[in-house]
Amino acid sequence: MNFNYKQLTFVREYRGYSQTELASKIPGLSQSNLSKFEKGLGILSADVVKRIIDFLGFPEEFYNVKIGNNVDNAHYRRKSGISKKDRCHIDYSNKIIGYLVDEMSDSIEFPEMNLRFIDLEEGYTPESAAKFTRRYMGIPDSEPVKDICTLLEKYGVIIVEKDYDEDIFDGVSFTTDKGAFVLVLNKNFSNDHKRLTIAHELGHIIMHLSPNYPIPDYRDKENEAFRFAAEFLMPSESIKPSLRNLRLNYLAPLKEYWLTSMASIIRRAKELACIDENKYKYFYIELSRRGYTKHEPINVEIDEPSVFYEAYSLFKTELGYTMNDLSKAFKLPIDIIQDFCEKDKKKFRLKIVR
Repeated sequence: MNFNYKQLTFVREYRGYSQTELASKIPGLSQSNLSKFEKGLGILSADVVKRIIDFLGFPEEFYNVKIGNNVDNAHYRRKSGISKKDRCHIDYSNKIIGYLVDEMSDSIEFPEMNLRFIDLEEGYTPESAAKFTRRYMGIPDSEPVKDICTLLEKYGVIIVEKDYDEDIFDGVSFTTDKGAFVLVLNKNFSNDHKRLTIAHELGHIIMHLSPNYPIPDYRDKENEAFRFAAEFLMPSESIKPSLRNLRLNYLAPLKEYWLTSMASIIRRAKELACIDENKYKYFYIELSRRGYTKHEPINVEIDEPSVFYEAYSLFKTELGYTMNDLSKAFKLPIDIIQDFCEKDKKKFRLKIVR
């Protein structure tokens, strides 16, 4: 049996087992032998390998798959203090998403990547990159970014929502092994938070994911992405007049118009020198006193991503795949495929690759 030992580590950690825990579940397997095997230094009997495969529930063929997907160096908006177990599950989940996109792309034609990358080393700033991107996408300076998921998908970014614990993960962007651009979004945040995450990851894609130029280590990519997102969602020249002499009762209508959180509007006012440090602290004290730091009033609208889910649907409707067929084709368990792909949304007319 051909068996990529690195894939065993992948599946074991995705399923949430330590080496000791898995060894305790498999007759004839010790933690020492498992450790050596996963390092490529030992062998396991065919019977033990079969017991491992049966227990973990991934098809045998998956253990021959090589999944790169540049997620290890991807741009995470992830909370500090995340446990190793949670981090591994998120990392491997995102690798599976990238793998599914690549597997689908053999049969489904996704929208072509059509964004312009911008090299800040040529003298651009995150703000000028955001201004250019708004113009490139045809967004008027004085208007908010509407239908942000549909907009990015139109330009070739594949957005996937995943049900992660709200406290540990915001979102990530990365390129797959076959060069697709993927943005994974935690579905459990408020809509204004999700919009900010999408804009933040768009900044990473445009400024940091080009295959044509490296990013120097001294650059603060997170800060650059936050600056990009602020300008992309709340362009300075348009919002600044509304932020001068900002009052607490102005925040709700500004949120309704720009589709951003009250907290982000306050930060924007400080960034643009429309309020001083004392006024900034006052606003945050008031938000906290009213309970708005956890749950703000007014739920802004956001559209839902659809390209990834329509591609999955086409396999079943147009190509006639059963769930067993999909499991064999993707080399994944049915429950994993359903967990990642089940969502009934259709906006784009994707084409079958002939």
